[in-house]
Amino acid sequence: MGLFNDRLKSEDGKTKVPVWFMRQAGRYHSHYQNIKKDSDFMSMCKTPQLANDVTMGPIEDFNFDAAILFSDLLFPLEQMGLGLEYSPGPKLETHFDHPDKISALKMIEKPEDFYHFQKEACSILRTNLPASKTLLGFVGAPFTLYTYACSGGHSGNLINPKQGFYDGRWQAFNEVLFDSLITEASLQIQGGANAMCFFDTAAGECTFEDYKEFILPKVRALTKELKTHHPDTKIIYYSKFTHLNYMKEIQDDNIDVLGIDWRVDIVSALNELGKDYMVQGNFDPAHLHLPWPILEKKLLSFWESVQQTKTSLDRWICGLGHGVLQHTPEENVRNTIKYIHKNFKY
Repeated sequence: MGLFNDRLKSEDGKTKVPVWFMRQAGRYHSHYQNIKKDSDFMSMCKTPQLANDVTMGPIEDFNFDAAILFSDLLFPLEQMGLGLEYSPGPKLETHFDHPDKISALKMIEKPEDFYHFQKEACSILRTNLPASKTLLGFVGAPFTLYTYACSGGHSGNLINPKQGFYDGRWQAFNEVLFDSLITEASLQIQGGANAMCFFDTAAGECTFEDYKEFILPKVRALTKELKTHHPDTKIIYYSKFTHLNYMKEIQDDNIDVLGIDWRVDIVSALNELGKDYMVQGNFDPAHLHLPWPILEKKLLSFWESVQQTKTSLDRWICGLGHGVLQHTPEENVRNTIKYIHKNFKY
């Protein structure tokens, strides 16, 4: 079962809702931990066969309807010459924290060479993945990458990155990033990705006005360019902490799916956005830590809410409001996917 127009019918003639989770291949999963015993995060991402093995783990174990390339969104910062290592979390040697450092943004390698490992991993995955499963590629959206480049993350008030809107750093960063990010996404698509996710986990830290003025024009430019080269590839844009008014303002015909976090009412999102986009989300990932009887009731309540929408459920992809959290019980993930496949039908 795919995410889009290739959904499966159940025996009663109803259509099954597809489901996948961000970070479905990750630290909570024993399959991932077993691979990591003999490797490290960077090697797991950059060795195509290892990336394939990690990606396939939750497909084979939990039967998600889409696989998402195991990689990391920060590799463009490494390519920019900022230096990147994981010990265990991401750390940059240099931060783009002052206008004088604009000249430091120099690519260490051509993007078509640097990102070849992602293309190769997607190619292996497309060979191993059942044809009925969607393969998702992903890149970081500009503002989220920019916050890491400036401050090493996107927590707190982001004072320094926001100052960069006005001192030239935001514009300079995007001028360096644009072609490289398009190449990264294109290589994943050439390798076999059916859809491309743009993850913007820092976007909601900005005011609505800053989001409109600074962030959306860069997102629209990227999605337009990518659709020019790959018109049949679906584009998914996920933003965290953004309220419904942010998403209504996106107004991007090149985006096919909007991912929403758990702070947004799912029915309102479907009713307000469903005519223009598919909507993805937005079960609270913290609920996967609950005892199964309580989690089961949460899933039932969630499904009952979704059914109140006036929009066709062909426009909805079930998922989390963000990624699977560390220490999430594997059995809860397994039972959740079984429950959704059995009960979420329309």
